[in-house]
Amino acid sequence: MKEIHLLGKLRSFLILTALLHSCFSYSQQHLNSFKSPDDFWQKVQFGGGIGLSFGSGYSDISLSPSAIYNINETLAIGLSLQGGYISSKNYYKSYTYGGSILGLINPIPEIQLSAEIEQIRVNTKYNYNFQNGISDNFWNTALYLGVGYRSNNVTIGVRYDVLHDENKSIYSEAFMPFVRVYF
Repeated sequence: MKEIHLLGKLRSFLILTALLHSCFSYSQQHLNSFKSPDDFWQKVQFGGGIGLSFGSGYSDISLSPSAIYNINETLAIGLSLQGGYISSKNYYKSYTYGGSILGLINPIPEIQLSAEIEQIRVNTKYNYNFQNGISDNFWNTALYLGVGYRSNNVTIGVRYDVLHDENKSIYSEAFMPFVRVYF
């Protein structure tokens, strides 16, 4: 009986030793993967978007800088900021600001799949000939899933907001075309 109990303890000790050895050997490998701070910045790309639209009494201006970190040739993660101004003369003025977190997967070099969670603050003041006007201020959340064709640093595609609600979303459609450029 003592021999069985002793064998159980020995087996537990060997398993624990093997697990600890594999954890420490993995952590040593991971710690040495960055040789200098320059290694990190060589994997970072900057880009974003600029939007300008003008019409008869209508203006739409947006700026959206972003940065991604290329984990490897297939996977990248990033952050984006967004700010915008929309005005329709005698009707409303709207300011938007916020940010997003995105993930990019390139299963093959020409195809890019994306997922992006976006949180935008919307501040709108309506001017329907009221003395003080009416304002509407709220947060809008969107979760985009997208697919695009990639050539070098440029990706052209379409994304779909799976959280889109036509009564609450700041965008009129769930599908949106996009162009991404990273340098």
